[in-house]
Amino acid sequence: MTLDLTPDELLSTTRAVRKRLDLDRPVPRRLIEECIDLATQAPTGRNRQRWHFIVVTEPRLRRKVGDIFLRALAAAEGQPLNEHDIRRMNHAPRSTQGVFDGLRHLTDNIQRVPAFVIPAIEGRTDHASAAVQSGTWGSILPATWSFMLAARARGLGTTWTTAQGPLEHELAATLGVPYNKVMLAAFIPLAYTIGTDFKPAPRIPRDQVLHWERW
Repeated sequence: MTLDLTPDELLSTTRAVRKRLDLDRPVPRRLIEECIDLATQAPTGRNRQRWHFIVVTEPRLRRKVGDIFLRALAAAEGQPLNEHDIRRMNHAPRSTQGVFDGLRHLTDNIQRVPAFVIPAIEGRTDHASAAVQSGTWGSILPATWSFMLAARARGLGTTWTTAQGPLEHELAATLGVPYNKVMLAAFIPLAYTIGTDFKPAPRIPRDQVLHWERW
């Protein structure tokens, strides 16, 4: 079953879902495979198609991966916020509070999430130039976003996290990923959503982000 959404509705209502993940309903393998098939229709640098998607549903392995998620999250060090970050984060009342409330709910229930999807790409960008990084990330980000859009269209919820970062090596070893050759790009919880009535998020005005001809 796919939702009856226009392209604009799909693009504007694919939200980061944390609180409204249905933690008691398994996600059929068939649906995940459909989403992967659509993901790999995304553009990829020089048509190299270096993308990979690791899906974890087996309960014992899922517990191990969930534990790594929690420990990695605790070890994460975000970049310092500047005044512009803080202003934009708080453009809509309670929006930032909602994000952190959702994150707490997700961490409290991470072991109940029925599936984890870890997008990966061949080739590491550690200490690479911006040009090399843009080519690599530009080949996995479109595919992963396509996966998330396809999931939304099927009544599934996702949220992009980078919680794997601090413990990427351990996660790679747990999943049998050759760390020296393959980079784990994200850590995406996946589940059916509780309801499908998601709305566009409040954003800062267009004139603060759109630049014609020059900055």
